[in-house]
Amino acid sequence: MKLMRAGSQPSQKGPDEYFTGSVRIDPLYAATEPARVSAGQVTFEPGARSAWHTHPLGQILVVTAGCGWTQCEGEPIVEIRAGDTIWCPPGHKHWHGASPTTAMTHIAIQEALDGKAVIWMEKVTDEEYLAGPGGVDRTHIVDE
Repeated sequence: MKLMRAGSQPSQKGPDEYFTGSVRIDPLYAATEPARVSAGQVTFEPGARSAWHTHPLGQILVVTAGCGWTQCEGEPIVEIRAGDTIWCPPGHKHWHGASPTTAMTHIAIQEALDGKAVIWMEKVTDEEYLAGPGGVDRTHIVDE
């Protein structure tokens, strides 16, 4: 058994290449052969989000704090909250992040296939993001 104490692994800034806004990644577990599963805690500040991406063997997200949004390609944006668990099937193009006004933290668990756990794509545009849950354009909404 290996115990990884809280705070024993340094936090990392979410790379600008794969994220929009302020994102902090706290590693929880990195797979070592023959294991393929890794996990991290990701905190998105308000308005922050991932780029579009897929996972060759899927991904589980466990929302632990706040309120965020996620979207699968071709589907509406869905609100996610603390306590929710999301399964992203293998090869399913999606993104996830905070809402415009509230931070969101989730634990991300994914398996690697041939050493690759994620395939990054283009960034989510402000127009795509601001459509919000249900496709309502929130560009000009000040207080809902």
